[in-house]
Amino acid sequence: MEFNDKQIEILHVAEQLFAEEGFDGTSVREIAKIANINVAMISYYFGSKEKLLEAIVMHRIGSMGLKLENLIQENITPIDKINKIIEYYIHQVNCNRHIHQILHNEISNKKRKINTDAFTELKKNNFKLVESIVKQGQELGHFQHNINVALLSPIIIGSLIYFHMNKNLYEDLFGLKTEEDFENYIKTELTQHIQKTIKALLVYEN
Repeated sequence: MEFNDKQIEILHVAEQLFAEEGFDGTSVREIAKIANINVAMISYYFGSKEKLLEAIVMHRIGSMGLKLENLIQENITPIDKINKIIEYYIHQVNCNRHIHQILHNEISNKKRKINTDAFTELKKNNFKLVESIVKQGQELGHFQHNINVALLSPIIIGSLIYFHMNKNLYEDLFGLKTEEDFENYIKTELTQHIQKTIKALLVYEN
């Protein structure tokens, strides 16, 4: 699904408000006011607040797909591509974790109907792109052949979510005194640890 510039602007405003005030705490009128549009335009573009939330997720998953498509064409080694994929996923999930939590809550409590079919199709497409990079590494003799590609993203995302869920523990263990320290640790040490873990699964042992 492609969005025009105005739709993307609305999505960014809604995403920020949902993250700060929660889904129920954010009104369509408030989104329209900050986006400098009328409420009718949101209805025209998206139909409802639930559909707006769906569109935010679609936009984020779709943008990941574009990054993966461009990465396939880069003239770098398969393991370097995998390392970039890990960086992409960590950045995307870390920056949008509040939206993912809101979406998870909406699906879990079943108060409103959220259509996840479109998400699944986009995720399948992204999976196929990652799979093609792994196959490239296998054809070059860099990667093992018994790789379950579908389980790579849970390792990446699960590690990040666990790190956030135990924030106080890791702040104490690693002496992370500020929010900036915590975020920098994710970008550096945690990312590198996940890259080494995935590499150990992929690469032949010498």
